[in-house]
Amino acid sequence: MSKTIKGMMLQEYRGKLSGTSDAMLISIRGVKAIPATKLRKDLAAKKIKVTVVRNSLAAKAFEGTGLQPLSKLLTGSTAIAYGGSSVVEVAREIVKALSDIPEMELKGAILDGQLFEGKAGVEELSRFPTKEEAIARVVTLIVSPARKLVAAINGPGGGVMGILKAIEQRLEKGETITRKAG
Repeated sequence: MSKTIKGMMLQEYRGKLSGTSDAMLISIRGVKAIPATKLRKDLAAKKIKVTVVRNSLAAKAFEGTGLQPLSKLLTGSTAIAYGGSSVVEVAREIVKALSDIPEMELKGAILDGQLFEGKAGVEELSRFPTKEEAIARVVTLIVSPARKLVAAINGPGGGVMGILKAIEQRLEKGETITRKAG
């Protein structure tokens, strides 16, 4: 391959990956065409891109970016998966697809500079909460004490209100209210 072609491919990789700091590496070698096409189509529907890369050029494209730690995983046939709402979503979708495509190899992923190597690492990453899920958990934690405080304030007031309501009903019926001897 000529230097010109390599230079064009390097520019293409850099263009596609610009602004991407979290991604996942997989190998789809040995995967039949129909399952591979279905996988790409399903991922594309979730705005996840899969690009087969040349390892040496990808390593050069990763230099100086958040993807640089992935360079050590660039061996054999490699595709990079990125996009979606986060690399956690990418990992979840690909781990889910692994049951239908056992030939696919999970090489690793990177999230916020942390490298997750191999199948075990990617499966661990797939169990992380997405950004939206993490925000929802934090909001729940913040709101929970306030909800408990409101319940605590309303609790005794509700009891007193029930007693007053019972007294009112008895008085409306014409019953006398007496204090029990205790």
